[in-house]
Amino acid sequence: MKIIVPMAGRGSRLRPHTLTVPKPLIPVAGKPIVHRLVSDIARVLAEPIDEIAFVLGDPAFFGDDVVASLTELAQGLGAKASIYRQDEPLGTGHAIMCAKDSLSGPAVIAYADTLIRADFNLDKEADAAIWVKQVDQPEAYGVVKLNDKRQIVELVEKPKEFVSDLAVIGIYYFKDVAVLKNELQYVLDNNIINGGEYQINDGIKRMMANNKTFVTGQVDEWMDCGNKNVTVETNTRMLGFLQSDAEELVSKNVTLENSTIHPPCYIGQDVILKNTTVGPNVSIGEGCVLENTTIKNSLVQTKTVIKNANLDNAMIGNNAIYDGNFKTVSIGDYSVLE
Repeated sequence: MKIIVPMAGRGSRLRPHTLTVPKPLIPVAGKPIVHRLVSDIARVLAEPIDEIAFVLGDPAFFGDDVVASLTELAQGLGAKASIYRQDEPLGTGHAIMCAKDSLSGPAVIAYADTLIRADFNLDKEADAAIWVKQVDQPEAYGVVKLNDKRQIVELVEKPKEFVSDLAVIGIYYFKDVAVLKNELQYVLDNNIINGGEYQINDGIKRMMANNKTFVTGQVDEWMDCGNKNVTVETNTRMLGFLQSDAEELVSKNVTLENSTIHPPCYIGQDVILKNTTVGPNVSIGEGCVLENTTIKNSLVQTKTVIKNANLDNAMIGNNAIYDGNFKTVSIGDYSVLE
């Protein structure tokens, strides 16, 4: 089994946090989004992972440190890491085809901007599966249309009239991903463009037209990381899941001076808390110092100093300094507010 991870986007909706760090490497509950996504998929698949192919963007932004991090992730799961580049943002179908040398055999394709809790029991009789989630406002999503056998027969993007309430979440399984590769090659060769880009859906629609069987996979939880507010919410939800899983969330070398932690919280290595109340639903990365602060429902990355603060629904980047009485903030890396 292979996992293909297109992750070349810059994450503009999550700025300023993605000005210096690619969105898939933003930590949620102490682990980068893409690490958590790939690890969770590998954990629930019933077969070993042979290769994980990552499609990255500009090397100036997705540099050697990103490649090293992703290589370590793949090797930690017993898989080969393959790195590809998408030099131009030409769409989901184009991104997948940038990894064409890895497109053979059974594969999961997963876009690295969401986190999930899902069942990955694969239907071996089907040619492919698309994971979906029931939503309240299907007109805001791409949805699937099913026949009476519960097979997918159509993909509809943001339907104006009701088609179904099963939204596509960006995770797919192909019994032989080479079939998708061939159809996407046709899309590229014939310049089939939707929304100004080459889309994975056009390859999937060609597979359906050739009588390939698509079924749905269901997710229990679908958590977005598209902007600051939903990323903070996702951090809260993930902390709850990890607490239920009895995962150790607070590092043993945290320094506590007249401070209290209200779980669930993730607190990394070498964090110092002085006269501070943390939690619930807070993630603090390694090397941070918090003094005279109350913080809840928030996400702080690494090596940041926070003083004299009362924070709720805040997201603060790496190597920042914050001293003040604002409550809801979004501060990028290396910012200073004193």
